[in-house]
Amino acid sequence: MKKVSRKKPVNKGYRIFSIILTILLVLISFFTVFEIYSMNVLTPMLTVMVIVIFILIDAILGLLLIFSAKKIVSRILFSILTVVVTVVFALGGFYMFQANSLLNNITTSEGDIKNTVSLIVLDDSKYEELKDIAGEKIGTLKSIDTYGTEQSLDDISSEGVEVENEKYDSVQAEVKALYDGDVEAVVLNETYRGTVEEMEDYADFSSKTRVLHETVYYTDRVENTAKSVDDITSHAFNILISGNDTYGDLSTVSRSDVNMIVTVNPETGVILLTSIPRDYYVTTECDPALGCQVGALDKLTHTGVHGIETTQATLENLLGIEINYNFRVNFSSLVDIVDALGGIDVTVEPGYAVPNLLHGNGRGVTEGVNHLDGELALAYARERYAYEEGDRQRVKNQQQVIMGIVDKATSPAILTNFASLMNALSGAFETNMSTAEIQQLIQYQLSSSPDWKFVQYSLDGTGSTEMCAELGDAAYVMIPDESTVQTAKDKIEAVVNGDSVEQVEAITASSDSE
Repeated sequence: MKKVSRKKPVNKGYRIFSIILTILLVLISFFTVFEIYSMNVLTPMLTVMVIVIFILIDAILGLLLIFSAKKIVSRILFSILTVVVTVVFALGGFYMFQANSLLNNITTSEGDIKNTVSLIVLDDSKYEELKDIAGEKIGTLKSIDTYGTEQSLDDISSEGVEVENEKYDSVQAEVKALYDGDVEAVVLNETYRGTVEEMEDYADFSSKTRVLHETVYYTDRVENTAKSVDDITSHAFNILISGNDTYGDLSTVSRSDVNMIVTVNPETGVILLTSIPRDYYVTTECDPALGCQVGALDKLTHTGVHGIETTQATLENLLGIEINYNFRVNFSSLVDIVDALGGIDVTVEPGYAVPNLLHGNGRGVTEGVNHLDGELALAYARERYAYEEGDRQRVKNQQQVIMGIVDKATSPAILTNFASLMNALSGAFETNMSTAEIQQLIQYQLSSSPDWKFVQYSLDGTGSTEMCAELGDAAYVMIPDESTVQTAKDKIEAVVNGDSVEQVEAITASSDSE
């Protein structure tokens, strides 16, 4: 009799396992493709190609796994391969989900604005608790931050503590009264702490005083509406980058320590960085509802106390331009972003090395190319006392840091730090540029790989001591050099009109030669 050959039956357990694994692969692939599609940063052609590739990979692995794996070795190999691909797709989908969430977070300003007002006493005073100050004389500001002062006094009263209120016309007069012992404590909005410490007589303010009681209240966030261009990938536009001098949550109001207009022309690839010194003496422009003193002269940095909208309106008035978008960051943002990018490179010119930027540990910058981590990049962007040019050199350093971030963020190296970058960017800055516009810019970068060319310019002026509205007193300011203001206007207009990088740079040369 002839022996009848029979095919070895496929192990039912393996068949069920392979089907489940294939279904899981397909579901995760669908999730990842959906997130890529939702992110909308690829061109339609690339999106179709990605979908086709995912379908082919799923089909090939599914067929191999279910129908072609006959031997134990092939089953193990195909199973391992499918699991690896599934994990890779899952990670990719997760990163795309993070990126989509990030875009929504940075373009949607949620929550109210946090305000902190402190009741401050001298560090060596006898007062340890709020109740100890009952019946004592405290200093408040007569016409500056009246709402914040009212909130603090109401809060103190709600704790059953009544005090005698002595009003002062300026922050300096109020702090002087505390130092001289005319009052036992002062009510001061924390946004003014940095300003107080810039006064020569009160540089030791934080070390010589302590907070006895803190009042935190929240105000409604004013809608920050963009003046969008028709097509952000073909029309030139202006962005205000405003850096607050605080750490932590962006919801906290503070002075604008960094103010830079970035003019971008996508068609020519020219990016102009125009820095305005923080102490520039300018006419304040804003919606009176924001609490600012419209038409008053003050330092530019003080406009940040009333929101980025005030800083933007003030700079639009100064330069006679329209600012289409704004980005707001703070110290923590910069550190996190630079670290997530794996550091940035800046070139320090001869004679501008600073060996001890981070005081106490000897870390600094040397002449030539320097690789900076987040902490060192922030110190480099903030330093001014080490340079003869002071704030003039600081704004140049800030421009270098911005260029370093852009160079790293638009390079292929960003892929190796994608996960950490997504985490760092979440909550790191706010912008009124829409999600769709950011997606268009990313798509433009990926599809066209433009060769961005930077031009740097800084406004200049002369130092003086003038009355500052937010302080109610005189302080150091920089009186604008109108010729540099005009040059800035001309350069911005040239970039918008599509002039080449050489033509934009020549505007400064022609102005200087006059």
